Amino acid sequence: MQQQDSSQVKHTTRHIDSSAHMITTARVPADKRIRIAFSLNDSPDDSPPENAFPLAFPDLEQQLQPLPPCHDSKESMQVFKQHCQIAEEYYEVKKEIALLEERKKKLITRLDEAEKENRDAAQLTKEYADLTEENRTLKLTQTQCVEQLEKLRIQYQKRQGSS
Repeated sequence: MQQQDSSQVKHTTRHIDSSAHMITTARVPADKRIRIAFSLNDSPDDSPPENAFPLAFPDLEQQLQPLPPCHDSKESMQVFKQHCQIAEEYYEVKKEIALLEERKKKLITRLDEAEKENRDAAQLTKEYADLTEENRTLKLTQTQCVEQLEKLRIQYQKRQGSS
């Protein structure tokens, strides 16, 4: 008897009138507990189910992924579209930030190289100035030595001539 009741329940418990969403439970005794499952989705079968939306932004963190919309709600679809637009903008901004950070690294490298070249150039300029000064001093000393040598020769020749 229980077998017959369950088949009767299966057969008669669910009847969904798509125009009014009415559920008829004719031929089911009032004291029997029944479980009714139905969907209020009136959209045609060709509309994509909720899980038909793949992750549109696979590089986007999970918590920032747009949630699939409720196809029956225009507001939900609009929010989903806005979220997709925002996610796309976020992705583009993130990509631009990555490009700018890469450019920043290259510019910092170039700046470091330029600063090193400037330090090297400053060091070479200082060395050149030091060597130029040393050269001037050595030339002056050489001139003084040549003059002194000439004086000594003259004195030596005078001594040789007087003796």
